[in-house]
Amino acid sequence: MILLVSVSGCTGLSSTTPNAEIISDANEINVGDVINFDARDSTTPSPSIITDYTWDFGDGEIRMTKAGIISHYFQTSGNFEVQLTVTNDYDESDSTSINVFVNSPPSIIISMPGYVKTGETAILDASSSFDPEGGSLEYIWDFDKTEDSDGDGNAAGDADANEVIAEIEFTEPGNHTGILTVVDDKGGISSEEWTIMVVSRNYHVSWEEQTIEFSWSGYLEQDETVSFSHEPGLGARIMHVNATLTLARDIIPIMWPEDNFSLYLDLPMNGWTTFTSTSHDNITENATAYISRDNMNDVPNSDYTIQSDSSESIIINLLSEAGQRFGQGDWIWSISADECDPDLPVDGVDPDTGNDWDLQIEFVILIPRVSEIGI
Repeated sequence: MILLVSVSGCTGLSSTTPNAEIISDANEINVGDVINFDARDSTTPSPSIITDYTWDFGDGEIRMTKAGIISHYFQTSGNFEVQLTVTNDYDESDSTSINVFVNSPPSIIISMPGYVKTGETAILDASSSFDPEGGSLEYIWDFDKTEDSDGDGNAAGDADANEVIAEIEFTEPGNHTGILTVVDDKGGISSEEWTIMVVSRNYHVSWEEQTIEFSWSGYLEQDETVSFSHEPGLGARIMHVNATLTLARDIIPIMWPEDNFSLYLDLPMNGWTTFTSTSHDNITENATAYISRDNMNDVPNSDYTIQSDSSESIIINLLSEAGQRFGQGDWIWSISADECDPDLPVDGVDPDTGNDWDLQIEFVILIPRVSEIGI
C-alpha cells in the first residue's frame, strides 16, 4: 500500500533558527561611563519566540536578560568585543557582536615645592601628566577648593588657570588645597587634589635715626612771596623739626630801617599751619625767625620680630600706624617780604628795596629697617 502526501506550495520545512542583532548608543566611551545595548531587532521565525538574551561584555562579565536591552559600565579601558547570543524556546540560538572602545582617563602628575613662604610664588607643574592613548590634554586649575571664585555657586571646579604650569602667590599661612582637573581629547576626565604648605615669614624690625637737612635762599622785594614744598616724611617717621629763616642785615642799620619777613608752614595732610616773623634780637646780628616742634610722633619699639607676608607690608603698616602719621605728606613753606621799609634815598633812589634770605631746615626722622630671618 502506498501513501501519498500532498505538499503543494511548500519548498521545504521552515527553519526556527533565530537571528541576533545588536546596536549600541555609542562606540566610544570613557571608563566609568554607561553604555546602552539594544537587541530588540533580533528575530526568530514564528511560532518560536526568543526567551533569553546572553550578553558577554568582554571584560569578564556575562549577564542574561529576558528583555532585549541592557546597560553596562566598563571599569577598565581598551577595545572590547561585546557578544550577544539570543536563544528561542526551541533552544536554538544565534550570536553576533559589536566592538566598543573604552577610553582611559588622563594620569595626573603634579610637581610642586614642599612649602613656600607667604608672599612667594609657588610653581605647580603638571607637564608630566599624560594620556595613555597619547591624546592632547586640557588643564583646569582650581586654586582654592573652598572658594567659589567664578560665582557659579559651586566652590569646586573653578577655572582659575588653564596652563600646564600654574603660578600662585599665597598671602596667608597654612595648608592651601586646590584641585587640578585634566581632560583628554576624547572627554576623559581626571581630577586630583593638591595641598601646599605656606609658612609665615619672620622679620626683624629696628628703627634707624637720621638727621636730614634742607636749605633754600633767595631775594624778595617788598610784598613778594615765594613758596616751595617737599616730602621729608616719605618712608620715615618724623620726630622733630627746626627751621630758621635768616635775613641779610642792611649795610648801615642806623641809616636804614630793618627789614622783616614772615615764614609760613602748611601741612595739608595733618591740618597743621603755623607762621613766625623775623625779629632783630641783637643790633649786631641778622634778623631771624624760628619754627620748631618736638615729639611729633611716639618713639616706636625697636629690635623685635614680627610675622608677615612681606617686608613691604610691614613698612607700610608701621608708617601708617594710627596716631603716628604726623608730618607725612607735603610740607609747604612760604616766605613773604612784608616789611621792607624804604631806606634813606641816595640821589632820590632807594638803595635797598628788598632783602636776601636764607632758610635752613633740620629734621630728625626714624627709618624702619626690616630684614627677613631665615627658617
